[in-house]
Amino acid sequence: MDDPELEALRQRRLAEMQANQQQAAAQQQAAENQRQQMELQKQMILRQILVPEARDRLANVRVANPQMADMVEMQLIQLAQSGRLQGVITDAMLRDILRQVAPQHREIKIERR
Repeated sequence: MDDPELEALRQRRLAEMQANQQQAAAQQQAAENQRQQMELQKQMILRQILVPEARDRLANVRVANPQMADMVEMQLIQLAQSGRLQGVITDAMLRDILRQVAPQHREIKIERR
């Protein structure tokens, strides 16, 4: 009952699907390797421009607010790469930066009438 032509077509299609799957896995692995490499470079730059106390504070901020930590890290890296950063960032300087970046909390009053 099995048609040899149909079986050959199935085998070809299966081989194509496996090849596509292997190619997608290789691309995903390459993207992951690139992401890890960028993260390592980012950490090296931050190690150079932040004192240990400031790095600890930034790690604590990352736990509480990852988006803010990413934003501050990218700003610091851009400043360092553009040469607009003089010396290293101390803990006090990082606190000032975080204070400026943090959203201002508004007090909400509800009055019943």
